[in-house]
Amino acid sequence: MQKEITFNEKDEVVMNLLHYFVTVQNYNPVIVHGVSDEIWLENMGQNYKIVRIVSKYIHNDEQLKFDLYKCEQISKKLKVKTLSWKMPVLNIYVDLGDSVNLEDKSDKVKNVFLPNFKKIKKNFLKKVFPDIDEKTKHSEEGVDLFVKITEDINRKNYRDSNRLSKIFAKKYPFVTYAIIIICVVVFAMMYIIGNGSTDNFTLLKFGANLDVAVKHGEYYRLFTSMFLHIGFVHLLFNMYSLLIIGQQVESFFGKWKYLFIYLFSGISGSLLSICFTHNTISAGASGAIFGLLGALLYFGYSYRNYLGNVIKSQIIPIILINLLIGFTSTGIDNFAHIGGLIGGVIAAMAMGVPDKSTKQERINGSIVAVIYIVFVGYLAFVGI
Repeated sequence: MQKEITFNEKDEVVMNLLHYFVTVQNYNPVIVHGVSDEIWLENMGQNYKIVRIVSKYIHNDEQLKFDLYKCEQISKKLKVKTLSWKMPVLNIYVDLGDSVNLEDKSDKVKNVFLPNFKKIKKNFLKKVFPDIDEKTKHSEEGVDLFVKITEDINRKNYRDSNRLSKIFAKKYPFVTYAIIIICVVVFAMMYIIGNGSTDNFTLLKFGANLDVAVKHGEYYRLFTSMFLHIGFVHLLFNMYSLLIIGQQVESFFGKWKYLFIYLFSGISGSLLSICFTHNTISAGASGAIFGLLGALLYFGYSYRNYLGNVIKSQIIPIILINLLIGFTSTGIDNFAHIGGLIGGVIAAMAMGVPDKSTKQERINGSIVAVIYIVFVGYLAFVGI
């Protein structure tokens, strides 16, 4: 015995809304446990980061009050999970009782009633999403509409999956290996034609950072110092860190953007070092490596729906622990670490996160990078 599936007007409103927000506005479904008759969608790039489509019948103000309370609690959890400062929610109700007073109880939540699309032009949704009436017009109805919407959403999800697979796919880290080889070769040369990596004269000869020398015109030291290391343990620790962190950042950003991030972070670290460290020889790739951590932090925040837990449980603790070690130990140039970290975040902004950053965001990042380098350069040579 076959059963016939029927769709009422409310079902079609929900399907059209889902189709519009997923395929046109690039919202993604959020899995929320313990709820029914409602769909949660997120897009961190929109003014309303969460769109919630509520299909259940809300028959009075008390039920609405409880529904909004539940919405607020779930939103707080999503806010923590996605590391978001604000989590504006757009609630779209499609079935309300006549006596329900749908006023906005909070500036964090906007409530909208949309029983059908006949009066969409007068609805608040039209102000926020001007193309919603045009993009939700379909010639199909009932089962045919359901099939079309399902196919469109599946195609969109397939494209998104392929795009994410390319971004997160592991790639051969050419630049990381090249930097490691250069550091190892330079380290060996310090013993072959010099007096070793712990000899001050040899370090200065090979380009170690020293504020007095840099301020007297030897600007190349800001660059060369990031390829020098003082002692085998220093080299081994930094090269291992670079191997682990570097290949991840190179895979995410691509080799040329990665190279820019590395060099910009290293120079940033060298500049901040001579701002606060005087008459002290400094060398090492750790400033640039901290910059890679900063870039990884920026990338992770851009993809915080996927990497939010990684940021909280791995990236931030690694940064804090290493900075703490730098502040509590002697012989560590922590200002180079801090300068590299800041430089890495700014360089990542300028280069842009694949499939996330807009052209305007990259331009803004480039402007910030120039202002930052000029400012730190001023502090290094004039201000301090």
